[in-house]
Amino acid sequence: METKVEALQDDRAKVTVTVDAGDVDARIKKTYKDFANRYSFPGFRKGKAPRPIIDNALGKDAVRATVTDDVVNGSYPLAIDESGLYPISKPEFEETDLVEGGKPFTFSFSVAVKPELSLSGYDPVEIELPAEGASDAEVDEQVEALREHYHTFEDAAAATKVKEDSYIDLAMKATDDKGEDIPSLTTESRPYGLGAGLFPAEFDEQLVGLKKGQSASFTLDMPAEPPIMLSALSGKTDKINFEVEVKVVKKKVLPEVTDEWAKDTLGFEDAADLRARIAETVAQQKADALPRLKENACLTAIAERLEGEVPEAMCEQNEASLIQDFFRQLQAQGMSFDMYLLQQGLTPDQFKADVKLQAADMAKQDLALDAWARHFGMEVTGKEVTEEFVKSGAEDPAALEEEWRANGQLHMVRQGILRTKAVKELMDTAKVTEIDPAKADKAKKPAKKAAKKTAAKKGSAKKDEAAEAAANDAE
Repeated sequence: METKVEALQDDRAKVTVTVDAGDVDARIKKTYKDFANRYSFPGFRKGKAPRPIIDNALGKDAVRATVTDDVVNGSYPLAIDESGLYPISKPEFEETDLVEGGKPFTFSFSVAVKPELSLSGYDPVEIELPAEGASDAEVDEQVEALREHYHTFEDAAAATKVKEDSYIDLAMKATDDKGEDIPSLTTESRPYGLGAGLFPAEFDEQLVGLKKGQSASFTLDMPAEPPIMLSALSGKTDKINFEVEVKVVKKKVLPEVTDEWAKDTLGFEDAADLRARIAETVAQQKADALPRLKENACLTAIAERLEGEVPEAMCEQNEASLIQDFFRQLQAQGMSFDMYLLQQGLTPDQFKADVKLQAADMAKQDLALDAWARHFGMEVTGKEVTEEFVKSGAEDPAALEEEWRANGQLHMVRQGILRTKAVKELMDTAKVTEIDPAKADKAKKPAKKAAKKTAAKKGSAKKDEAAEAAANDAE
């Protein structure tokens, strides 16, 4: 097989493949034999029908058409691999004649290929990473998370006003649009935290500013998407009338970090032991996460140097892959897509936008790594490709490699190895500035007002996880 490549405009390539006459003849002979064994021809035993009989029965071009399809489908993936092309779209074939015995066969196709973009610079990347170990500020942060976890409430002074984040005891009477009582909401005393989302935001607004013993009466429209406390009333009433009284305003009390509290509540020897164990946990968590954080930081930095446009086809491929992997994970977890969106507080459109953004970032990073590897002359040997199949854990690595070769997929393996080499060199040569993540988080918080609640919840979850891990170690 002979392959010729012609560069076209817009990162496309035309590939012309010529299969020699001997290969064509061998395929024609084999196909006639296959047809003779596959079909029954009157007057002839299986496998004994001559070519003229087969041509008369199936059509004179049946065998030639079959061989042509086999040659094209079997040869074009090999031609792509042999040419060192990295296709990002399906090939478009030009019209061609059918194969003829005793003659070489030529066909052509064009395909969109990965562009060879450049970087604005090839000096080592400069990144910021959390310092190894655990700083006092990080330990303090985890200790505060534990104090928050073990908080209690006490009655505040009678003159204390209800605020947007207050905890209160509340008496409440609720009636529907017909004036009938709603037993599920009516209560003489209910602990309630404003901002928890149990009732509509308008409900909380009516409470803000009240003091102990003060009352308020108001009517709310039934929300189209009712919160949990009103969900059972959906479709049963259009309005809800409330009469509420603040029984008492509570104040949150955090425990003092004493030796007694650390020992009796958390199971540590004393407060010093608590801090030491938290420091060990934080340090271990950071040690586990730092390699991934460093890789991500390097990829982000190198992608910012990419010059040129990323092909839409690459983004679409990444997007399809991300969605496929995402739904595979959801299925493994037994979670529905709607439940996931609800937990994350996302709409379907926001989810799609996030995936598109991530797919585009991946494409930029991949092309940036390709540019880095190309600039420094990185190459992949056949031995390295074979080792990848051995590491895959396949029962027969050699057979799997041959299958990929026949399908024209080895370029994908070479590409992956090359990018891995580029990432390793980026990480090995990166100039790292260590930062205190606790201080960095505090510096960033004012800039994220719109996402304050979400960010707080995520941060709290991480704090609790680290704190609980330390407590579990003590046990």
